[in-house]
Amino acid sequence: MTLFEYDEEIRRDYPVFCGVDEAGRGPLAGDVYAAAVIFDEGTVIDGVNDSKKLSEKKRERLYDEIIEKAAAYCVASASVEEIERYNILGATYIAMGRAVEGLGIKPKMALVDGNRLPPLPCEAQTIVKGDGISASVAAASILAKVTRDRYMLELAEMYPQYQFEKHKGYGTKLHNELILKYGPSPAHRMSFLKKLYAKNGGIGYDG
Repeated sequence: MTLFEYDEEIRRDYPVFCGVDEAGRGPLAGDVYAAAVIFDEGTVIDGVNDSKKLSEKKRERLYDEIIEKAAAYCVASASVEEIERYNILGATYIAMGRAVEGLGIKPKMALVDGNRLPPLPCEAQTIVKGDGISASVAAASILAKVTRDRYMLELAEMYPQYQFEKHKGYGTKLHNELILKYGPSPAHRMSFLKKLYAKNGGIGYDG
């Protein structure tokens, strides 16, 4: 069964539903993003899949096609401040809620990637590894990932010393070395840096 065939099965019970996914839960810096996508019956986009399985070039191409062909879509985020205040899971839920609420068409149900159900303004179901099963969830993963990557390129211009364009904020060896060299920026999630600083004598961390 293809991802779009799976959605056709869901559509039997929920003629209007959205797929929901996030991007950026794991990085040490930057906002967390989420997207919600609704497709009309019969819509098919060749190549839509889990964003992590696609090249950056293919994600960019699919991003444009998804936006063109989706019945409705919305990409939203939760800030670094919200991540620190509510923890990453809570902030991810906030971003997902904003994405669903921002849809121009109100879905009867949201199909959410993962095994934890956020509070949403409609009925919702979780689907583990849904971005490799449902076309709507996969499309949401692509929109969230591409939008966040573009945002990280903006941060790279603001804070060039961290080379965000290379690692997108994830805890790579390079990124860790640059944090230790320059200290954290306002874009860094201080609660995510505790282990890094603990390993290095606590230097630079005052949280």
